[in-house]
Amino acid sequence: MTSAIIDVKNLRKSFNTKAGGLEVLRGINVAVKSGEVVSIMGASGVGKSTFLHCLGTLDRPTSGEVSIGGKLVFELDDNKLASFRNRSIGFVFQFHHLLPEFTALENTMMPGLIAGVPLADLQDKARNLLTELGLQGRLTHRPGELSGGEQQRVAVARSLILEPVVVLADEPTGNLDTKTGAHLMDLIMDINAKKGTTFIIVTHNEAFAKKGHKIYYMVDGTLQ
Repeated sequence: MTSAIIDVKNLRKSFNTKAGGLEVLRGINVAVKSGEVVSIMGASGVGKSTFLHCLGTLDRPTSGEVSIGGKLVFELDDNKLASFRNRSIGFVFQFHHLLPEFTALENTMMPGLIAGVPLADLQDKARNLLTELGLQGRLTHRPGELSGGEQQRVAVARSLILEPVVVLADEPTGNLDTKTGAHLMDLIMDINAKKGTTFIIVTHNEAFAKKGHKIYYMVDGTLQ
């Protein structure tokens, strides 16, 4: 863990409401090193998900800079930003957002299919990833045929298929029981150890957060 792979400077995000302007992010400055697992904690409604959405380029900030892999992402136009997001940022959400009509293997391949990666290459890579995550017997199963923990493991595999710069996880254990959630965090730490993948994880689970390398607390729209 050496160089900073993500650098956030004076990030601000405001929303217009009927009551007037609402400033949610109030000048966040943070650097994340390559290979770190960083947890973000804080009360509900303080802006954790808003921060993750800006960091993942799903939403543009009101002001400030986000550099990912040395690229100032918000200098890109919408089309180039979407392409960068697909190739460079992996996502794991509380609700897995798998496509119900596709198998575990097909769901895992989806970001690569969107990016135009050859199918044969993707199939082998997706199969290997799912096998590493203990799903070798579930490749042809659709989400409705998988348990909650299995669905989240497919979501993790999908987030890794293009070897992203960073994986962003928003309450990845929030919809899982305690035992399954603990297993998922162990899995994330194992992936980090083996592949050096950088993770930024929003969570309410302190035991989960403590397994990572660093914890930040979001208070009043800033990270402490």
